[in-house]
Amino acid sequence: MFGILRPCRHTLPDDLPAAWLAHLCGLCIALRDEHGQFARVATNYDALVISVLVAAQEGASAPTRAAGPCPLRGMRTAEVADGHGARLAAAVSLLLAATRLDDHARDRDGVYARRGARTAARAVAGRWEAKAGASSRGLGFESGAVLAVLDRQGDVESAAGPGSDILAVTGPTEYATAQAFAHTAVLAGLPGNVAPLREAGRLFGRIAHLLDAVADQDEDRASGAWNPITATGTAPAEVRRLCDDAALGVRFALEEAAFADDRLVRALLVRELRRSVGRAFAQAGHPPPHRGDANGRHPNDGYGDGDGHGRYSGAGDGWHPHNEDPVNTADHPDYAGYGGGDEGRRPLDDQGGSCCNCGCRTPKIYQPPKRRGPIAGCGVALFMCCTCQQCCRDPYPGPWSGQRHTTGTPDCPDCGCCECCGACDCGL
Repeated sequence: MFGILRPCRHTLPDDLPAAWLAHLCGLCIALRDEHGQFARVATNYDALVISVLVAAQEGASAPTRAAGPCPLRGMRTAEVADGHGARLAAAVSLLLAATRLDDHARDRDGVYARRGARTAARAVAGRWEAKAGASSRGLGFESGAVLAVLDRQGDVESAAGPGSDILAVTGPTEYATAQAFAHTAVLAGLPGNVAPLREAGRLFGRIAHLLDAVADQDEDRASGAWNPITATGTAPAEVRRLCDDAALGVRFALEEAAFADDRLVRALLVRELRRSVGRAFAQAGHPPPHRGDANGRHPNDGYGDGDGHGRYSGAGDGWHPHNEDPVNTADHPDYAGYGGGDEGRRPLDDQGGSCCNCGCRTPKIYQPPKRRGPIAGCGVALFMCCTCQQCCRDPYPGPWSGQRHTTGTPDCPDCGCCECCGACDCGL
């Protein structure tokens, strides 16, 4: 499964984790029913937003179905999303997977440098495109126009060079996602939502394309593969600005649309989208932008909460002020003095917090890193696993190496490992 929106259970309040999982399972089952078992590998976290948007507009009338036991649900049955929302999400997911596979084959990335693998990949991509097209036409969504635009991606990339506008490169992706988002309003019978959702989809596509480029830039540079950021010479700070502006634009566009229940839509396309931007840039080693006044407050950017809680603190949405900070060095002011010695190591002030705010912050993060032997490391690893720290704490220390790891946001939406700390108040 792939995609930029990967929320942790504890970053979604109330009943939203179950609702999110219902849409994910509905998408997976729709892929199986419409396109065969193998098509389930095309499950895309981002495409399930299509199903979420349809259900949010339909409200209580959104159809569901009973699903059998599944390992990802602990072999439990469940009520999952069904109907044309799940079917459109499946078609879009398969179309995205086909386009991605064909793109890798064209670029001869990795294993696709081998002729046999490249031929097989393009054959699979062709079959998936045909199946996605047939399914989407049955829903009134003309995927042929979307594919025609995506097919021009190669020409757009060939025309781009140093100084070119990077948004010209993201144009085909923006068009494709805009059409998919807009069609959810058609399926829900709310034509007034077409325009705002088209705009939200366009900006979401921009973010997805740019974050993919950010994540792959170092690898592409090493392999000599084409990357829009490198090819156009766009500075990372400018790419970040474009992503932040687009995320804010998605939020404003959603405010213009009418929903029966928009809680999950806003959780994914406002809060989690913003977290995805921060995570991608943090993992690529780019420091976050400094916004607003000396306290990091900015009244209009949607990041600060206006009361001095930090430039990305948000109001109760699990967004922590240090989620995106670059790795600290020994002379960084975030390091506090430590009178106890411990071989000259100093614990960081920011020990990281669990996304469910349970306060499990042991072991401490030291600089230089505090290494542990095999037995002690295994004990620490077991403790951290039982308290979900490697899943939900950010940053967290390596059990054996002691190295500070920053995830930006948890990547465990369906592993089930977070359930043990949902009501934790251990205070460690």
